[in-house]
Amino acid sequence: MKYCKQLRRLIKLVSSIVLVSLSLSMAQEKFVYWGGLIFSDAANSMFAERIEQWGKEKGIEVEVVMINQNETVQRVSAAIEAGTMPDALDLGRDFMLLLSQSGQLEPLDDLYNTLGSTHGGWLDSINKVVTSEGFGGHIYGIPYAASGANILYRRNDVLEAAGYSEAPKTWEELSKMAMAQNPPETYGMGFALSNVGDANLTTAMLQSWGGRVANDSGTICTLDSPETKAFLEWITTAYKDGLFPPGAITWDGAGDNTAYQSGNAIFIANPGSVYLNMKDNDPDLLEATRFSALPAGPAMRIAPVSTVLRSIPITTSNEHKELAKDLFSYLSDDAFMAEYMNAAIYGPALQSQVNFPVFSESPVHIGLLDIALNGTAGSFPDVDNAAYAEYQTNFLTPKMIQRIVVDGLSIDASIAETQQACQAIYDKNN
Repeated sequence: MKYCKQLRRLIKLVSSIVLVSLSLSMAQEKFVYWGGLIFSDAANSMFAERIEQWGKEKGIEVEVVMINQNETVQRVSAAIEAGTMPDALDLGRDFMLLLSQSGQLEPLDDLYNTLGSTHGGWLDSINKVVTSEGFGGHIYGIPYAASGANILYRRNDVLEAAGYSEAPKTWEELSKMAMAQNPPETYGMGFALSNVGDANLTTAMLQSWGGRVANDSGTICTLDSPETKAFLEWITTAYKDGLFPPGAITWDGAGDNTAYQSGNAIFIANPGSVYLNMKDNDPDLLEATRFSALPAGPAMRIAPVSTVLRSIPITTSNEHKELAKDLFSYLSDDAFMAEYMNAAIYGPALQSQVNFPVFSESPVHIGLLDIALNGTAGSFPDVDNAAYAEYQTNFLTPKMIQRIVVDGLSIDASIAETQQACQAIYDKNN
């Protein structure tokens, strides 16, 4: 009996030592977060400081790495191959879909529902883009804002002098107005045609002409159409007429921002980062700028809205998965997000965010709210599936344009080539 009591005490002591050891091990293990770098130093700093504050409150060491969002696919792909994924990270919606389909992300259904209930519900547009059929009935990321919602900026001072006082109603009208340029001081159409996310605006343009990436079932690529050809004739003619800045073919993600802020572009499409920069650094340019919705094409008006999200890699330890979920809740706090949205370039994702002051005070944020509430789902009118997401992450529409204006391919040949590459993606995913 005496020995049994001693054995129980010994077991209890060993268990206590093991628990303390595990706690110390967890405390010493760094929590790594990869954030999405945006064109607002204030917002980037605010975000990193919030995570660092959370780490202090939890008594754990954190490392926040801010990554250019146009480099996320490359960085994450390399990290998966090397087995060096962070504990949590920011992702664009299309890349999140591809990662979820390859089993790289942790499902977050319960947290999504909890945060929605806590904050008055998710906006319909946001809910649609994270619950499409491609996700197989699960949620793989927690939205924190509406993204991809571009507002049209225009140099009213240049345009009014040329007789244009109103916003363009169509893309074709925009290209006519863009001729009020004076190269090399100003170029009319400051839209990226390079291999960056901004250049996927050209897919929305194509769709506004009535072109489609794929059929209604999302299984067969349908780029080879009269509508695609008509769109390409318009945009490549505009390029050959000198309406695009020469560097638009090779711009990085900040190319359009730089062009407008330096006074070299009459029109750009941007979520809001350029507005924030002008507000702080160039009040004269802000005074000369007007804002409006994206124009319509011959078939319809496309105003894409998507979302940026926080996800957890499947390789994250169980302890850090729970920490990541706690962090996501911490970052969703309305008081913090109201301050963050004031400095960032996004629209709301949650109903509780709709009434943040910035969405009634800032002209760009008013537009972002309108698109978040009334815009079209990011893939519309195409089917929102993994094949479409891969088409976009491979920048096939801007590449199709590049083949014509840079490589001298005919429009028909470029369509045929892109149709083949597109169909290969749809075959792989269906």
